[in-house]
Amino acid sequence: MRVLVIEDDREAGSWLVKGLEESGHVADLATDGEEGLTLAREGVHDVLIVDRMLPKIDGLTIIKTIRSEGLTTPVLILSALSDVDERVRGLRAGGDDYLAKPYAFAELLARVEGMKRRGTEQTAETRLRACDLEMDLLSRTVTRGGKPILLQPREFKLLEYLVRNAGHIVTRTMLLENVWDYHFDPQTNVIDVHVSRLRSKIDKGFEEPLLQTVRGAGYMIRDV
Repeated sequence: MRVLVIEDDREAGSWLVKGLEESGHVADLATDGEEGLTLAREGVHDVLIVDRMLPKIDGLTIIKTIRSEGLTTPVLILSALSDVDERVRGLRAGGDDYLAKPYAFAELLARVEGMKRRGTEQTAETRLRACDLEMDLLSRTVTRGGKPILLQPREFKLLEYLVRNAGHIVTRTMLLENVWDYHFDPQTNVIDVHVSRLRSKIDKGFEEPLLQTVRGAGYMIRDV
């Protein structure tokens, strides 16, 4: 397992890397948020361990950024902030687990290895299909009828969610929570704008439209 540790306390980070390597894993260390985000974006790590408070870019911003770009690598948040509100904030930002400092290394190792197992199960599916549309989740590419379709990161995430639910109605609330990570209605037309752009890209030039609007309910991708 390859782990990225993003920790600005160099001594603590080095101790953590040493423990992971002694446990048979490969570990990389980034000592500020900017370097950590750069390394995380490479997508070569099985698990990320991210400190909550970091210089240059804070931990939650790192997590939100990689999630908005479609990176699903499991993230364990480390933080001296242990109250419930902080834990909820971290998980809603896209973290998969939260461990308060100080912590026992044995517990951290167990959590990281558990996240890796769950991550492997969740990422086993690397291609999604709906009719003649295909998404490659590893290369982040989309084709329809063999024709490449270029999508922006948010459009890709929107399409991925719709295709995963192909044949079923997806409501605006579901899209706000799962694509934009909003747990409230911002009272904007952000969904309408992105759906319109996505529709123009995946349906233009094809006889049968895939992306359908279900009046008064939401949207749906045809699966037959």
